[in-house]
Amino acid sequence: MARVQLALNVSNLDDAVAFYSKLFAAEPAKVRPGYANFAIEEPPIKLVLIEGNGAPGTLNHLGVEVASTRDVADAQARLAADGLTTATEDRVECCFALQDKVWVDGPDAEPWEIYTVIADVEMTAGNLRTIEPGGDTDPRCCASAPESSARRS
Repeated sequence: MARVQLALNVSNLDDAVAFYSKLFAAEPAKVRPGYANFAIEEPPIKLVLIEGNGAPGTLNHLGVEVASTRDVADAQARLAADGLTTATEDRVECCFALQDKVWVDGPDAEPWEIYTVIADVEMTAGNLRTIEPGGDTDPRCCASAPESSARRS
C-alpha cells in the first residue's frame, strides 16, 4: 500500500499529538523525543510531526511511502525517464527508521521523497538523521537530504 506523507514542523509535540489524535481518531504509530508519526489508513496518509525544526505550522517536506525498495527504484527510474532530477539514498537512518528513498523537487522547490521503511532504528537524542562522522551534515529530519538541481541553484 502506498500513502502520501505530510511532514509538519510543530512548536509543541504533545499538543500536536493530542490534536491530530482527535482529528484522525487514531493514536500515533511512533513517538520519540521531538518526533511523532501517524500511519492513518483512512484517508491513507503518513503524518509526521517534527518539533523545534523550522517555523511552527510550516511544511517540513512531502513524501510517498511505498511498500518496497523495488518500488523506490521503479519511482526513481520513472522520474528520471520523465526528465526530472533525482537524488537517491540507500539504507539511510532517518526519522527513527532505516529507509531507501529517492528525492525530487516540485516546481516551487518543495522537497518530495518516495521511500520505504526497511526497519525501525533508534536515533541519538536530538537527531532525526544519521550523520557521517566529521561531516557537515545537519542532523535534523531531512535537512541534510540530497538536493536535486532545483534546490542547489
